[in-house]
Amino acid sequence: MTLIGNWLRLRTPRNGWQLWFISSALSTLLWGCLSPQETSPAGTLPGEVAFVDSQLCADCHQVQHQQWLGSHHDLAMQVASADTVLGDFEGSSFTHFGVTTRFYEQNGRFYVNTEGPDGKLADFAIKFTFGVDPLQQYLIEFPGGRLQCLTVAWDTRTGRWFHLYPNERIEPDDPLHWTGRYQNWNLMCAECHTTNLEKNYSPETDGYDTVYHEIDVGCQACHGPGERHVQWALEHQAGESSPDADYGLVVDFAGNSSRYEVEACAPCHSRRSRITHTWRHTGPLEDHFRVATLSEGLYYPDGQILDEVYVYGSFLQSKMFDKGVRCTDCHDPHTLQPRLDGDALCTRCHQAGLIEDFPTLKPGDYESPEHHFHPVDSEAARCVSCHMPERTYMVVDPRRDHSFRVPRPDLSLKLGTPNACNGCHSNRSSQWAQSRVVDWYGPARAAQPHYGEVIAAGRSGEPAAGEALSKLTGDLQQPAIVRATGLELLRRYGRQGLEAVIASTRDQDAMVRVAAVAALDRLEPDQRLEMVAPLLEDPARRVRLEAARVLASVPAESMRPDQQRKLRAALEEFETAQLAMADTPWAHLNQGVVYLDQGRPADAERAFRRAIERDAGFTPALVNLATLLNQLGRNEEAEQALRQAVERAGEQGELYYNLGLLLAEMGKLEEAADSLGRAARLMPERARVHYNYGLALQQLGRRAEAEQALRGASRIDPEDGEILYALVVFYMQQQDWNRALESLEKLRRQQGPNPRLAQMEEQIRRMLSDR
Repeated sequence: MTLIGNWLRLRTPRNGWQLWFISSALSTLLWGCLSPQETSPAGTLPGEVAFVDSQLCADCHQVQHQQWLGSHHDLAMQVASADTVLGDFEGSSFTHFGVTTRFYEQNGRFYVNTEGPDGKLADFAIKFTFGVDPLQQYLIEFPGGRLQCLTVAWDTRTGRWFHLYPNERIEPDDPLHWTGRYQNWNLMCAECHTTNLEKNYSPETDGYDTVYHEIDVGCQACHGPGERHVQWALEHQAGESSPDADYGLVVDFAGNSSRYEVEACAPCHSRRSRITHTWRHTGPLEDHFRVATLSEGLYYPDGQILDEVYVYGSFLQSKMFDKGVRCTDCHDPHTLQPRLDGDALCTRCHQAGLIEDFPTLKPGDYESPEHHFHPVDSEAARCVSCHMPERTYMVVDPRRDHSFRVPRPDLSLKLGTPNACNGCHSNRSSQWAQSRVVDWYGPARAAQPHYGEVIAAGRSGEPAAGEALSKLTGDLQQPAIVRATGLELLRRYGRQGLEAVIASTRDQDAMVRVAAVAALDRLEPDQRLEMVAPLLEDPARRVRLEAARVLASVPAESMRPDQQRKLRAALEEFETAQLAMADTPWAHLNQGVVYLDQGRPADAERAFRRAIERDAGFTPALVNLATLLNQLGRNEEAEQALRQAVERAGEQGELYYNLGLLLAEMGKLEEAADSLGRAARLMPERARVHYNYGLALQQLGRRAEAEQALRGASRIDPEDGEILYALVVFYMQQQDWNRALESLEKLRRQQGPNPRLAQMEEQIRRMLSDR
């Protein structure tokens, strides 16, 4: 018996269009711009509104300008000087994993002596400061129009140097090293810390000619380019207005919905990736960005923040977003500070009387001990302590979860997620916290279903989760980001939930439609064409891009001429979207997957290799390259790519699984069994991993271990007929006829009448009879 199928088929390679977000403390990193005295305004395309000097804004909007001065937006980035540098540059030093970084000032300029890209100590001049509170980072110019951000930062609250990766040594060849790609301002965060940035990346030189209009987050970063508004102001008397006046505004917060405002903030306050070269402050969010769903590694299964996700994805889960609360209801848009201090901000709406703007809000005395069960005026009694728990990023930067959830210790018991109760009472168990909740509010709260349980089951691949995910995706009472997450997880369940997926392609929310289209890539080409072709003209660009990816492998001859034309247009949009992020490895990965679907293996290989050039440890590109090389019969190169992925990524079960399957195909059974065994240990709930491990052991004659692995696989997924069949064959080979019959009877109960199984049963019963 051989390993089931082909290792390529088992690894689900059609995941290339998932944006591969890098999990690291990169919220304040900078790279490669002209210095302020050299900066020229970014260009304006014909017919576009131009950006103007912000002083023109300040002349009329003096109060707002004064509020903005000194804000985090104003101080997002500054030229390094005695007035802006907050860190100790008077000969101080900091040592991290044997590397000593020294900070000093010379002739009015600021310098650092630290490990460079070659691993040797060298002196570097500080060009810009980045941020002011609770930390400040420092930016250094490199060739190719780059600025790199030191990962040794200054804690502005305690006055100390610290490393952003305190518990690990970042080697010079690691892209997370301060000289590496993921500490690069142009790539990682320039557009959110300047106004009107044009990255101007050159794929040929891997360099930048980046320009921006202003060095910080100015008026027009949020309100859009001001040329037309200034013209309007010059043509009207001060204070003059009319009901129909648009004031020449590109961004009109007053005349649009709460969602309009939230989406205006989202490009910088979300975990997302760009799909256009520039954002011109027009069109829906999904026309310019791909926002992350509640993906594993970014969020806990119940939607609580895990990695840095920057508020938007959390807020989308909240009832407040659903009921029309907008960012500026709580935050002053110019100072960025809360509008009121402490609980007064919350009780402005959450009070005993009805609130006109939010009539469905339940009145109550939310400041009483009968509600919060803690001493009045204590820190524990604050609204945010229970409903907006903090999580610290970048070592010193605590940020609050904006999903405004009710604490659920019962989910902690079931899913291992955190809860606000044990966030304070860390010396107590989750069971203790749940007991307190039951004492205070009764058992009904724990009985309330939560989407976190369904997402957790889907993440772990539980066989029964498919039905629950289908229901979740079709439940319009759930937040769109939750339903989109359910659709993404549903992809691994074959045709299960297909009706829910198809219905979701007509959802009002573009994020849901994107995930629904992606989930249809499991269908046969003719079915995909029928379901997805209409979405090539979806109003949201992200949906059109996903439709293009899903249809890329459909043979042209099966399409009508109009469908071919629409697909070509969408594929051009897709390629443009990748070019917008051509300095990332994931853009080339995405393009390579589409090339592969189009039957262009040479182009796909080049794209995967370009991705690896930008990040030698980028696992998805290495795995996809190995997949392609295996298809081309170049298994030695495929093995090399997978071993590089394993070496770079460390203990990832999926990589060991892929490597083990490939090695088995190559006849290297001892090495295959070793890799599959590692995969089984790292993925204890994946039945197919244990199954293939058992088959490899069986072929090596290690029968006791093989039986243990196969039986373990069957315990994990007792409904998998191929695993039961493998057990039948295994026991027949061992002449253990009783166990063979036991497994066969389970298999027949699943599959019903089957001539092949009938023959096997006859053989087994004959052998038992002969005995």
